[in-house]
Amino acid sequence: MFFLSSALGIIVSIVIVIAVIVAAVLIFAATRPDDFRIQRSATIKAPPDKIFGFINDFHKWSTWSPWEKLDPNLKRTYSGAEKGLGAIYEWEGNKKVGQGRMEITQASPPQKLVIKLDFIRPFSANNTAEYTLESQGDSTTITWAMLGKQPFMFKVMSLFMSMDKMVGKDFEAGLANLKGLAEK
Repeated sequence: MFFLSSALGIIVSIVIVIAVIVAAVLIFAATRPDDFRIQRSATIKAPPDKIFGFINDFHKWSTWSPWEKLDPNLKRTYSGAEKGLGAIYEWEGNKKVGQGRMEITQASPPQKLVIKLDFIRPFSANNTAEYTLESQGDSTTITWAMLGKQPFMFKVMSLFMSMDKMVGKDFEAGLANLKGLAEK
């Protein structure tokens, strides 16, 4: 009888410890910011208008976007304006690229481009992508940023994995691809 009550006491203690840890993680996650911003910059030895031409036209994204090459069977749909303000790009692909929609909501050639970015799967999210280009003599500094709201579940996930590191490496790859294209 003593062994049974001792084992039960240990199990109850373990459950209480686990509950306290889970509660602490959830409380800590609730203190995380409600918004996020991920950004990377690169300097490209090319004028801003040359670089802007690659980002302002969704038809050209397959030449530099890091996600375009992750699914050889990626389905792309273009609508709205041919390029610039009002241009729309929708994609559907494998689990690496998911499904989503982008629409250019602001185009100020060749300094700034703003895109409404809606992810449908593998998770639903509504974000904004911004590209700013600043002339630096014979070079241009381009900054690629993604910003948006951070729902509670994303706050919890951010405690265990860095969205900045995951997405940031893709931004770096995309900027390197743009650099290679624009400097030709």
